[in-house]
Amino acid sequence: MKTKFSSIEEILDQLPELPDQLAGIQETLIANLIMLSEIPAPTFEEAARIKLQLQRMVECGLHNVSTDEAGNGVGIIRGKNPKRNILLVAHADSVYSEKADHTLSVRADEIIGPGVSDNSLGMAVLATLPSMLETLGIEFDANLILLGSTKGLGRGNLDGLRFFMENNRLPFDAGICIEGAQLGRLSYTAQGMFRGLISCKLPEELAWQRVGENSAIIALNDVINRILEIPVPRRPKTSIVLGAIRGGKSYNIMATQSSLRFEVRSDSAEIVEEIQKRINDIIADIASVYNADIHFEIVSSREPGGIDIGHPLVKSCRSVMEKLGLEPNISPSMSEVSELIGRGLPAVTLGITEASNLHDLDETIRIKPIYTGLAQLIAMLFAIDGGFCNEPE
Repeated sequence: MKTKFSSIEEILDQLPELPDQLAGIQETLIANLIMLSEIPAPTFEEAARIKLQLQRMVECGLHNVSTDEAGNGVGIIRGKNPKRNILLVAHADSVYSEKADHTLSVRADEIIGPGVSDNSLGMAVLATLPSMLETLGIEFDANLILLGSTKGLGRGNLDGLRFFMENNRLPFDAGICIEGAQLGRLSYTAQGMFRGLISCKLPEELAWQRVGENSAIIALNDVINRILEIPVPRRPKTSIVLGAIRGGKSYNIMATQSSLRFEVRSDSAEIVEEIQKRINDIIADIASVYNADIHFEIVSSREPGGIDIGHPLVKSCRSVMEKLGLEPNISPSMSEVSELIGRGLPAVTLGITEASNLHDLDETIRIKPIYTGLAQLIAMLFAIDGGFCNEPE
């Protein structure tokens, strides 16, 4: 296929043929996907998956591979110009522990299993990219830096990617964060956010002094009611999501412990900070009423930011998607792209295929749309490499 382009329009003209050309790497891609998926990689325990990813990169023709002190896996596809670099990131961790059955079920046009979409497919794309480019006869001007990042989810708080960016000395033209789903996803902004854990402990003797009126669940319920009274503006867009509640042991045993997991998001950093302060005040008040130990912990956080919808990188993404018949699903992201744009690097998050049952043990991806997702990725690499995603100086 043609590998040199003088405009984004020339890249778009090549797109209709690209998905069929990419179907030839199906066997390698699915083999990588199965092997990576079936290795458990809960946050902070990604080493085995990273090791396999680097091995597969080598077997697919890449020899510049290494790990860093944070456990990130890094591979480099050398370009013609050693001074230019494009960063591709896929997080290695998943929400499933080693206790879950990680065996995948492969059907005619579906692959089913925990974490297959989030984010084993993203990792498999990185591992397969060297052989993919070789099959298509593509060589870029810029180096492609392939990063399998660790410690991305939950308490990991993007620490793996943050370590890489803080210690990296390479200049990047742009970044692409690869997620398994959904195809058509386009994220180039991040909302301000924090995820919190409120833990309530009540001494057992206090719980039984006023049966029916005093328990960790009742205390936490009062905290929740007060949180729900916090004014939430429509603009800047703000939300408080109460995600999970735990507490108690049985029907007739007073609850001495309870917990709440929740998330606050806003386009305004000031509003996020104000809500955090209000929650601290609420907890102090409720703790004094119940004589309880109520602890508030910030599990992870993000700063708001992003690039403009008119940025050439975003405009190129939208043009590529529309040429492939995709409707861009534009939404802010709390994932790796937030770290990149927070450091001033133009970056987007793209999804590779269609998926369902996300974060369930029967998470499912469709095989056929993968090649449209890969065509989208290759086209964007051409666009960045050709300088068509640079802002005018």
